[in-house]
Amino acid sequence: MATPAFDSSVFTRRGVLAAAASTLLLTACGQPGQRPDDAASSTAPGGQELVVGASLELTGRGAALGVLQRNALELTAESLNVSGFPVGNLRRTVRLEIRDNGSDPRLAARHAAELTRQDQVHALVGGTLAETSMAIVGVAQQLRVPFLSLGTCDDIVLPLAERTYVYKLTPDAGDVARRMAQLIESQRVRRVALLAVEGLHGDSGVRAVRGALRAAGVELRRTVRLSAGGQGFASATQRAAAVEPDGVIIWATAPDSGNAARELRRAGYRGPLFFDSGAVAEDTLAPRNAAAVEGAYAVHPSCLANSTLTATTTAQMARRDFTFRYLQRHGTFSGFAPYASDALQLLASAARSASSVDRGRLRAYLQTQVTEGIAGAYAFAPIRHGGMAPDSLGVYVVSRGSWAPWS
Repeated sequence: MATPAFDSSVFTRRGVLAAAASTLLLTACGQPGQRPDDAASSTAPGGQELVVGASLELTGRGAALGVLQRNALELTAESLNVSGFPVGNLRRTVRLEIRDNGSDPRLAARHAAELTRQDQVHALVGGTLAETSMAIVGVAQQLRVPFLSLGTCDDIVLPLAERTYVYKLTPDAGDVARRMAQLIESQRVRRVALLAVEGLHGDSGVRAVRGALRAAGVELRRTVRLSAGGQGFASATQRAAAVEPDGVIIWATAPDSGNAARELRRAGYRGPLFFDSGAVAEDTLAPRNAAAVEGAYAVHPSCLANSTLTATTTAQMARRDFTFRYLQRHGTFSGFAPYASDALQLLASAARSASSVDRGRLRAYLQTQVTEGIAGAYAFAPIRHGGMAPDSLGVYVVSRGSWAPWS
């Protein structure tokens, strides 16, 4: 899929974040920072490697997103391992231990425990589904191992007092919903139906959308939940179309997002569609969905907009290079792919700053990461473990089978 041009002409909070970052684009170089007092000790091994365990949805209903994360992890590990990265007086490399959780939360929790206790990983990454991420959260907290979640649910990092070892890379639902409500209001859409998938991701969306639409003066005529198993979409979309909305929000990850759009069109709805960021995967633009999603909008981080011709900043050039390498290896590129790349780079940066791969020290230094990644800008802090900056979000539209910036 072709990647559209990126407009970086407006100086925003993202620029401030990038300038203030102790590292540029999560590179593993530079001087270590001051050591936090609360860095806990760890039983994780030493040696020459940063060992990262990943429990991903390589099969099952989450595979549309999970496979992308495996691809990104492998590409980024290869890049980091060309010359290694400094950690204290050593140059370390990354070793990945990747498991397929089959989109099963129980298996994801088991993976997390095995990777931590048996494989002695220094950190965990994974869980593109909210349910698999939440299953890993409990293990990460109990075993005191840093966990970087790729799931799309705000509760993954809340309440913070119970999530001290947990960090989330995807945007917060409230930020996505507010940007979506602004878009809907600008399109003079006054009556909206919401289709939200059952489960934690949909729960976050329902709460966020209700508040955002109320603030924007847009009427939410009906909320309908989509079965997490992908069944009964026809009846759900018929209920949404029956209230004759001016617009429909689909809050679901791929493949549910594309399936819901297709069923909406079959139900007779012909108005605009608005996707949250979880829809942005190759599956949503698959030929079977092409007619249904053409012209649909999505709120998504800036990694969707990257041009090999206009890249001028460090972040833009890194996005360009990552996209080019991903396309070379896999033929197509999805905007959801860079999250795992950013997770691995954040861990390498935290290890560099901490001069250690100790689990407790990695946790402490993750919460000081303020930088521009491939997917967008991150601003972790002791009081904020969901680090995607709101300024990273943009609006995109499906045009001729690909995502293009909306203006």
